[in-house]
Amino acid sequence: MAVKQRIVVVGAGSIGMRHGRLLTGRDSLSVEFCDPDPVALNRAFKEIGTLPGHNSFEKMLDSKPDMVLVASPHELHTDQTIRALKAGAHVLCEKPMADRLETARQVMETANSTDRVLDYGFSNHFHPGILETKDIIERGQLGEILYAHFHVGTYGTLVNSRSRYQADTEAALLMDYVHQPDLLYWMLGKNPVGVYATGGFGGNMELKSNPNSMTMLLDYGGPLTASIHLNYIQYPDRYHFEILGDNGWIYYDLINNLLFLGDRNKEKLSRKEIVFERDVLYEEEHQAFFDAIAGKRPPESSAEDAMQSMIVLEAAIQSWKMRKRVECGPF
Repeated sequence: MAVKQRIVVVGAGSIGMRHGRLLTGRDSLSVEFCDPDPVALNRAFKEIGTLPGHNSFEKMLDSKPDMVLVASPHELHTDQTIRALKAGAHVLCEKPMADRLETARQVMETANSTDRVLDYGFSNHFHPGILETKDIIERGQLGEILYAHFHVGTYGTLVNSRSRYQADTEAALLMDYVHQPDLLYWMLGKNPVGVYATGGFGGNMELKSNPNSMTMLLDYGGPLTASIHLNYIQYPDRYHFEILGDNGWIYYDLINNLLFLGDRNKEKLSRKEIVFERDVLYEEEHQAFFDAIAGKRPPESSAEDAMQSMIVLEAAIQSWKMRKRVECGPF
């Protein structure tokens, strides 16, 4: 009988429990949880089933797990990822890479000095509608890309947050939705040269985070420009993006899973419904991580890849605080 590989999910919040629930469906794995809060561990076991648990990250690493999945609060990502890599574990870390660009560089240095796999959880890379959008762009169907826009309005994120960490974490909105800068880089193949961000904090709502609304304008040193709007205000949630080229455009409604494709030359508009289960995104993310460990493919989102969104995140936070455009330098 084959020995099961041990994977420890660090952080028993909502995203950690989703990972844990899906990983327990793999017969080749022994899934464990690590969280210093016994209430969080008990809640996870009540929902998923009783699993081996750890309340000490240090002692968990001393037990030499094969893999560690970091789903803890943002400010712990750097330290836990570095220590897990140094302990000999392969690491899949939830986004963002870190809460600061400086500490993200430390992670990359550690990853480059080990033979362990480090992958980041940008699960939207496995979203069928986003994959189709990327394919359309790469085939040149839209022509030269001139503008891109992302909109995420999700008070629902605060409602569904178990720890409510967003209330006490400055710029949690940007860190929670660093997906958007990542997707722009992943789909367009380039990062902006500068960012101007403006944000606000207010409203008569029970749950808040500072800022609870932010808009970023991204310039690329050429005709391409982009914008990202994020808010913890809209409820029910809204999530959509559009990509404009000189031959056509895409508008994708990610709440209703509808993709619209406009063809300028044919003067034609097509509409397609994208049907999928959200759990599949995480299952495919897990499989890509395991395949990278097995040497079948590179990590889907390496440390170098994740650094691209960290550059934009850092610039946006600085711009918001200083109220001026901030250049995006190399990492």
